Amino acid sequence: MSSFYQLEFEKPLRELEERIARAEAEPRVAVPAHGGVSATAELGLGEGEDAESLRREHAALLERLYSALSPWDTVRVARHPARPQTPDYIERIARDFVEIHGDRRYGDDPAIVCGFGRIGRHKCLIVGHQKGRTTQEKIACHFGCAHPEGYRKALRAMKLAEKFGVPVVTLVDTPGAYPGLGAEERGQAEAIAVNLREMARLRTPIVSIIIGEGGSGGALGIAVADRVAMLQHAWYSVISPEGCAAILWKQANAETNRAAAEALRMTAADNLELGIIDAVIPEPPGGAHRDPNAAARCLAEWIEGELEGLRERPTDDLLEARYQRFRRMGAFSEDEPLVEPKEAAPSSRAESN
Repeated sequence: MSSFYQLEFEKPLRELEERIARAEAEPRVAVPAHGGVSATAELGLGEGEDAESLRREHAALLERLYSALSPWDTVRVARHPARPQTPDYIERIARDFVEIHGDRRYGDDPAIVCGFGRIGRHKCLIVGHQKGRTTQEKIACHFGCAHPEGYRKALRAMKLAEKFGVPVVTLVDTPGAYPGLGAEERGQAEAIAVNLREMARLRTPIVSIIIGEGGSGGALGIAVADRVAMLQHAWYSVISPEGCAAILWKQANAETNRAAAEALRMTAADNLELGIIDAVIPEPPGGAHRDPNAAARCLAEWIEGELEGLRERPTDDLLEARYQRFRRMGAFSEDEPLVEPKEAAPSSRAESN
């Protein structure tokens, strides 16, 4: 149960996990109490405290903590080092996966993984961000911040999927597109803009899931879809809390980061309420990092269900609905303000009287 990386709000869980470990390690002999002192008390475990009861207490506390996460705690869960990434989900939900490399213009970007495989009975193209696990992998993948060649590779693969009538599944997990000089020189903004345009009119079903972080255009560059969902403890926003705090308050610290996360309304529940996404995919108790297999099953179930419905729709209807879905975002209407009736002016006869 214990792990090297510990979130601040999980400290009570850590204490319980240590007690569970001690209870499992120490022998428990069922002997009658002598002189009012039980064998349990002699072992220092406390009266009636055994591993099974502690595990039940741990499960209840875990559910209580994760059912009331603050937006900033949600961001920290989404960034957990053990949280499953695109390759982890591909390994668990896809069969016969064959990866595609390179954009045929500049090179290959390991921050975006593309390939064809099967999810359930559906042949599909899978596109997703990769952050890396080890230090070397993280550096090679730019910590999940894709370069323009990554977005062009994704679009090249999507065009292949369109050609062969294969649906597209995208897994979003990035703090944002790479902001370096080289990426800008090679057309970072243009690459993302072209992806937005082409995905909006791609003649094949597209589903997208934010599995961790969904930051700005870096996320949207592969997230224009017919159906968009978020894992329960993911976030999706125009900017990260740190970036927002640095702009608004000129500094990013614990206090301003929390305030920014609250203001941005970036959680899955907020995005569902605002109409940005279509569904929230539940995670196992304690987050996907505690049970990646269960998280993958929930993800695969949602993907299969959505693809079943989307593949039955006529392509032209699908494209029109996709276009209107994004046109509706940010639209609002205002009622005309009520005009209070003016009091009638007194008549001249009344004035003369």
